[in-house]
Amino acid sequence: MTTTQAAPARTGAHRPAAAAAAPVRRRPSDFACKQVMAVTGLVFGVFVLVHMLGNLKAYLGRQGFDSYAVWLRHLLEPVVPYSGVLWVLRAVLLACLVGHVGCAYLLWRRARIARGPFRRKGLPLRSFGARTMPVTGVVLLLFIIFHILDLTTGTRPVASAEYTPMTATRSFAYDNLVHSFDRPWVSAFYIAAMLLLGLHLSHGLWLAVNDLGATGHRLRQVSVALAGIVAVAVMVGNISLPVAVLTGVVS
Repeated sequence: MTTTQAAPARTGAHRPAAAAAAPVRRRPSDFACKQVMAVTGLVFGVFVLVHMLGNLKAYLGRQGFDSYAVWLRHLLEPVVPYSGVLWVLRAVLLACLVGHVGCAYLLWRRARIARGPFRRKGLPLRSFGARTMPVTGVVLLLFIIFHILDLTTGTRPVASAEYTPMTATRSFAYDNLVHSFDRPWVSAFYIAAMLLLGLHLSHGLWLAVNDLGATGHRLRQVSVALAGIVAVAVMVGNISLPVAVLTGVVS
């Protein structure tokens, strides 16, 4: 009589399947990307609001607007060097821009992969702002580049032929603004970009507050109202400038 021994269990037989079933950790995580976008979005929201208020000084005339531009470059002197505050602000905004755009692309790419080849149809109207965020974001990024070349660096052919760079003691910001908006195609592009900015802000600011943990029906209502007010104020204030130049109110 012979006996057979059972074959030893292969402990590693199921390891490949278990490893395949394990979820892949994304770096950075979706949560981290949303937090970065929320914080940087709020930074941009504050910046465009303050920037718009500064732009409205053009209604004070050439001397008032040019004096404001010179003051910005001498801010906190001699504690910081000439234009030091502006360069710090530019560095912060650039870092925020890289983080915001980078995380937006990661989230968009991951959502596209997860969705697969099929598009969802019949989405409600309230999701229009969310669906257009990638498009408005890309257009606004192009506008930022155009705006810098036009009114900050004075790079031709984007800038007007009459662009004059400022010196340490004198600014030509008012004349540069007027000469730029005197070109109808520039004013049209600027107005279109501000309309998209208003749409982007209204949804983005509300989304940022929610992603940062805002809870409660009343708080959400307040965030919706504030996002709408800021978006409309920035949009209307900025659009008024090219309209004022084209109509001769600012000249």
